[in-house]
Amino acid sequence: MAMRRTTMYSGAGKKLYAVRAADGTFKDIQTYERAHRADMAHKSAAEKKTAAARKAAVKKAPARKAAKKAAAKKAVVKKAAAKKAPARKRPAKKAARRK
Repeated sequence: MAMRRTTMYSGAGKKLYAVRAADGTFKDIQTYERAHRADMAHKSAAEKKTAAARKAAVKKAPARKAAKKAAAKKAVVKKAAAKKAPARKRPAKKAARRK
């Protein structure tokens, strides 16, 4: 969870975040831009948990992916074999009989 901050503005008009100590004094003053970027870089416990679950799911996937890849390769080989096989000759069309 992000630390609670007091919002202020600098003389130049930039938004500031001030973190106060327990006694009320300013512990740290940062620009909103820097503080926000730091917050975005930090991952919460919930985000770490879902990332770990995704990583575990990805590790299981390669077996399925390998099977799919083998099936695709088999289909390509089958298709190539079909192209190499001699084509069947179709019987010539007989001329229509005239009466």
